[in-house]
Amino acid sequence: MSDNSFNIESLRAQFPILNQQVNGAPLVYLDSAATTQKPQCVIDAITDYYTGYNSNVHRGAHSLADKATIAFEAAREKVAKFLNSPKSEQVLWTRGTTEAINLVAHSWGNSHIPEGEVMLVSALENHASIVPWQILAEQKGAKVVPIPLTPNGDIDQNAFTELLTPNVKLLALSHVSNALGSVNPVAKMVAEAKAKGITTLVDGAQAVAHFTIDVQALGCDFYVFSGHKLFGPTGIGVLWGQEALLNAMPPYQGGGEMIDTVSFEGTTFNGLPFKFEAGTPHIEGVIGLGAAIDFVNSLDHKAVAQHEADLMAYLIDKAASVEGLTRIGHAEHQVGAFSFLLEGAHPSDVGMILDQQGIAVRTGHHCTQPLMSYLNITGTIRASLSIYNTRDDIDRLFAGLEKAKLFLL
Repeated sequence: MSDNSFNIESLRAQFPILNQQVNGAPLVYLDSAATTQKPQCVIDAITDYYTGYNSNVHRGAHSLADKATIAFEAAREKVAKFLNSPKSEQVLWTRGTTEAINLVAHSWGNSHIPEGEVMLVSALENHASIVPWQILAEQKGAKVVPIPLTPNGDIDQNAFTELLTPNVKLLALSHVSNALGSVNPVAKMVAEAKAKGITTLVDGAQAVAHFTIDVQALGCDFYVFSGHKLFGPTGIGVLWGQEALLNAMPPYQGGGEMIDTVSFEGTTFNGLPFKFEAGTPHIEGVIGLGAAIDFVNSLDHKAVAQHEADLMAYLIDKAASVEGLTRIGHAEHQVGAFSFLLEGAHPSDVGMILDQQGIAVRTGHHCTQPLMSYLNITGTIRASLSIYNTRDDIDRLFAGLEKAKLFLL
């Protein structure tokens, strides 16, 4: 299906940053796996907050505080519906995916990972879903064990099953790989782990902008994502958790909002979600994320999915005909990200020459150094797609690569 399956021009017009020239050429933005661009409605929502009702939330005795609080908590309700959460209280605000994972590692992990026990992570994982568990493992005398991959870049399901031994206490895996775009069979893997009493955390940072998320259907214990990869602001993220687990977990940080009563004789803590939201929150970020979810909900999801699938198929097909281009990762299901190398050219040099032509890609290890080591490479060139990209963007990418070859090979 072509870009005419929905009005791509109208959609692109909602993203003001796309209407510019970079280094004398129209911008081609192919770095959405790092951060998505923001539609005007998100920008307007943040501006409206600061110009119309900037105030701290909760407990305010004036109209601006009431308006800010209503918008702030309305965004929590939007996220709950977006994730199909049974309750909005299960939605906790964090600074992003990284802090959400660290919160679970610190609060849940300290009391549930004994010495000698194992935490499983896939070999695809981002550093944010490796390092917090490694820190916890060092503190507790536990181990972090990677799940191997198939040659195509999928998680090896047979190896995964064999690793589910009685001493495994946690499974942490990404819904979609940020480096390769591999879509992991999360529901299947979570069910297999849960059947053995293993707690599960899913990193949805790369998934939320590409398909519908249903935490109840996935069956995981924790689901985390970042607002800036869902057309929202930076510095805001979500930790969703099972209610019983969250209630049993101790606070992550101390301060205002997360308390019930405070005295020098002792302190009692607030209930969910506020127990984990110490201090003044990222109010404009929450409101902006709420606006981003409104934007996503306004789209025809089926048409958008078809558009993105068409773009990825077109990109893969064109890449196959480029001499000297090696595709990194051939996952059965792939979305958003396409990684590759050009023979004889360093990825950073390719990225620099593409930038000179107004084409934004990302180069390097993509915060997945263990994956790069596993693949026996130091990094890749990554072109990542979103709803606002077109076939023309992909054509510009490959034209740019041909020019890069002239300079570098």
